[in-house]
Amino acid sequence: MKTIKIGNKFIGEGYPAFTIAEIGSNFDGSIDRAKKLIDLAKECGADAVKFQSFKTEKIVSEKGFEGLKVGFQSGWKEKVTDVYRKAEFPREWHKILFDYSKERGLVWFSAPYDKEAVDTLDEIGVEVFKIGSGDITWLEMVRYIAKKGKPIILATGASTMEEIDEAVKAIESEGNNKIILLQCVTNYPSKYGSANLKVLQLFQKLYDYPVGYSDHTPGYIVPMGTVAMGGKVIEKHFTDDKTRPGPDHPHAMNPEEFKLMVDNIRKLEMAFGNTDKRVYPEEENTVIIQRRCIRAKTEIKKGTLIEKEMLEVLRPAPKESIYPKYLEKVIGKSATEDIPKGEALTWEKIK
Repeated sequence: MKTIKIGNKFIGEGYPAFTIAEIGSNFDGSIDRAKKLIDLAKECGADAVKFQSFKTEKIVSEKGFEGLKVGFQSGWKEKVTDVYRKAEFPREWHKILFDYSKERGLVWFSAPYDKEAVDTLDEIGVEVFKIGSGDITWLEMVRYIAKKGKPIILATGASTMEEIDEAVKAIESEGNNKIILLQCVTNYPSKYGSANLKVLQLFQKLYDYPVGYSDHTPGYIVPMGTVAMGGKVIEKHFTDDKTRPGPDHPHAMNPEEFKLMVDNIRKLEMAFGNTDKRVYPEEENTVIIQRRCIRAKTEIKKGTLIEKEMLEVLRPAPKESIYPKYLEKVIGKSATEDIPKGEALTWEKIK
């Protein structure tokens, strides 16, 4: 697996999972709310905050959505174009929030949905681009982003492996091999039964890139499973109030949930440890109290030849005692001293 550097964070084998708080449109048109959510994300242990950079007229067709009754957008009470317009992230705020996040030790980035947005993000110094699932087949845009030479987080929701491979090859064709692949199910919220965490294993088999999950299921089960399967990036929608109006608030994590997720991910990573299988310090007493050793079933006088009937195998097993696996070697030896009934045998007591 390649190691990819984003800001002062490394993404790859041996490094902690990179956690992204997807603020998206949840700033609700207020730069002060955006800053508040950035602060909360920092407090919750996020490594990065993410927004979306689009202009309504450059991402959706008003005519195209007239009367269209499919997908999660069909449930919106307002026109699709009106919802998008309210969610626009002003370009003049990009640098302000980039600097604000950087001062707080957070990586700030965005998913650009037009070439002007790509250039704006590049000019302010973003250290990574996100390509949303919906643009994975817009290969012209994929290549345009790839030319900037910065790491790319590629979401793969509602995509086939053929489409994913085409996008990966488009990025690589521009000499960019700093790719992070995110499994994703593009529904809000998505179902556990559709999560297909094992797709991560397929990505790992096919590509030499870090993988992760852009997750829309409730809670942190899928993120934990992702990390357990070697995933290195977790992205979750983030808000401070799920009851606020707007398309992303209801299925987003609140600060308490996000912090719990991050804390549990860090505990899981700590539990991974290494491949050194041994008796760990906290088990040293357990070795004594739970293991058995060879003990005198009856009193054994000095010089007595030891027979099996004189022995029994019982807990505890002091450090110098003889383990049961050596029973056959003990039988036939003679006692070098008197061994009281119930006492543990040691090699010094027999010859």
